[in-house]
Amino acid sequence: MPVASLPRHIIFDAVTRAFIEDQGGRGDVTSLACIPANAQASFRFCARDEGVVCGLEAAIEALWQMDPDALINVHIKDGERVASGDVIASVSGNARGLLAAERIALNFLGRMSAIATLTSRYVDAVAGTKARIVHTRKTTPGLRAFELQAVQAGGGALHRFGLDDAILIKDNHVAVCGGVAQAVKAAVAHAGHMTRVAVEVDRLDQLQAAIDAGAESILLDNFNLEDLRAAVTQANGKVTLEASGGVNLDTVAAIAATGVDVISIGALTHSVTNFDIGLDEG
Repeated sequence: MPVASLPRHIIFDAVTRAFIEDQGGRGDVTSLACIPANAQASFRFCARDEGVVCGLEAAIEALWQMDPDALINVHIKDGERVASGDVIASVSGNARGLLAAERIALNFLGRMSAIATLTSRYVDAVAGTKARIVHTRKTTPGLRAFELQAVQAGGGALHRFGLDDAILIKDNHVAVCGGVAQAVKAAVAHAGHMTRVAVEVDRLDQLQAAIDAGAESILLDNFNLEDLRAAVTQANGKVTLEASGGVNLDTVAAIAATGVDVISIGALTHSVTNFDIGLDEG
């Protein structure tokens, strides 16, 4: 499946902020000092890991902000797999501009490809089950749109983007409201027909109260496998069941096998190791 493009203004703003941070008030003093103003150069973005590529939109924006006339050829698109040594894209243009853009472009490519690659490993691990792998809101501030695009590039599905697009009642909401049923009933009364109501429970005995109160999705927080299976049986398809907590590549297959619909994993975005991509001359 093709990876959906991000809105142009989001890409532009994020890359612009990255350059403000990187260049300060003086610009790339190294290139200004030793590279002639009219020097031309050609480079290749080369993978040094095996995985799934993502982040090309931001990388290209970085190159064009520094050299609007740069010629860029994309050889491997976002969402496609790459082997170590593969050329992801090639670029030619003003040497000063390309060198000033190098680190910003690689930062976006490396982080987004890392997220896409890790997500793909979780997706592969639950193949053959109905479970969908989804992200959480544990993202880098200011980069959520990019990181969630990367989850999709790796085959993951979307959870809520932010606080404004779904009601998710967490344990602290429940505590303040006085119980699961009270919190869900208040939320259902408040929500319009377009807003989904979900609630987090941390004990099996809370499940029926959540269903009876009108929750459409129920997040099973840190349930063991036996309780996950019991929850699936009890819910009997009436609500969407999401497993969360204690999920890693060693446990995700067994969690998926319990029959839950969704598995949310914060590590997709908060614990990735950079995907190694280099900018090589040629």
